[in-house]
Amino acid sequence: MAEYDLTKTIIPYCDRHLVFPLLAHLTESEIFPVEQVQTAQYELAKETNMVDYAVSLFQQLHPDQEVPAEFAEKREKAVSTHERLQQEAQAVLDVIENPEVAQSLRQDKNQNLQFLRDHYNVTLDQITALYNFGKFQYSYGNYSGAADYLYHFRVLSTDPDLTISAHWGKLACDILTGKWDVALEELNSLREAIDSRAPSMPQFSSSTPSSSAADPALAQLHSRTWLLHWSLFVYFNHPQGRTLLLETFLSPTYLNTIQTSCPWILRYLATAAVLSRKSASGALSSRVRHSIREIVKVIQMEEYQYQDPVTQFLKELYVEFDFEAAQKELGKAETIIANDFFLGDFREDFMDNARYLISEAYCRIHQRIDIGDLSERLNLSRDEGEKWIVNLIRETRMGADAKIDLEKNVIEINRPPLPIYQSVIEKTRGLAFRTQALGVAMSRTPQTLTTQEVPQPSAVEAQ
Repeated sequence: MAEYDLTKTIIPYCDRHLVFPLLAHLTESEIFPVEQVQTAQYELAKETNMVDYAVSLFQQLHPDQEVPAEFAEKREKAVSTHERLQQEAQAVLDVIENPEVAQSLRQDKNQNLQFLRDHYNVTLDQITALYNFGKFQYSYGNYSGAADYLYHFRVLSTDPDLTISAHWGKLACDILTGKWDVALEELNSLREAIDSRAPSMPQFSSSTPSSSAADPALAQLHSRTWLLHWSLFVYFNHPQGRTLLLETFLSPTYLNTIQTSCPWILRYLATAAVLSRKSASGALSSRVRHSIREIVKVIQMEEYQYQDPVTQFLKELYVEFDFEAAQKELGKAETIIANDFFLGDFREDFMDNARYLISEAYCRIHQRIDIGDLSERLNLSRDEGEKWIVNLIRETRMGADAKIDLEKNVIEINRPPLPIYQSVIEKTRGLAFRTQALGVAMSRTPQTLTTQEVPQPSAVEAQ
């Protein structure tokens, strides 16, 4: 299933250090030759300050060759740079960690800088030293230490570009240290910062394109594209991540970003919708509860750009109503999800929820169902299928309408027809509210006009 692996597609939108877990997963899954993956790991590591890790990878690839002398030189340079940057940053850190100073700091950054300058002779260059040392620590893999320095820098800095870069770095550190609650807060904070301005791309990555800087709208689109990819690490590890993913990715801004620049994210959007089936309660927003319907429409629109068995499964089930094709796509999707870095831990939950969706759709359009036939469509044996169907009827609203005939091995579903008046109520349920809102909007117009000396022409009159 190497043809459906998205690692090579996702890597250009990830920081160098976030790629290491992806490549480690490829080594374990053996989708690609191990030597190729190790070569990629080495090429990635030798451009960082993780000298010992790069040396170990070189020795694995070339056991008969001596380690190049450049690594020893790079280690010495890294040690000296670390000592210099640490001394520069420690002077500021000693000041801001003073309890008296911490109590004196306020929300206004300019006021804080003036206070530190007047009382402790702390300059902007010294504050920037926190960023430089945090970034250097990040480059050699000390992610927890880098997170602390970047946090302190972000609290004091008034440089918007470096502050955004510190946001990206702090998020990467939280992801790589597995602090998912903190990473989620950082992700939301970064998203708000991106949506409120057109920031530069994350400076932590050397592969960041610089051509977008000339166009703020394009830069913002690229930043949102990067954020979508980084957020996958958080949303598929945080306990409430799948529901939060649907809330974010289905918002108009980010759904437009997916359709414009990264349609392959539809795999993760579709998977999150399937996984959220059991959580679809009244406590969630209507967008989450009706997410599959919305996602299927997007899958149809973007089929010319991207499709895989996960997206095709939903299309065959809800657009074509081809249950045999849906069954085949589900079999392929199981393998894809099992080998996907983000989705591998959710294979069983995905299959369980997908079978529920198949049985729900199948029972909705049939009144008499052969248990053996339905079991086959669910990729289950007859005995497993019987247990599954019995549990399904118990857990869902089908229990009142469905009866199992064990002699004939069939399920009979007798749904009373929906009364016409009930159909009218369902279709006009929001009509009263919309009418009221329209009336309020219309009543405001004359009041607005009377408060003005000269009424402004409407759009039609102006034409």
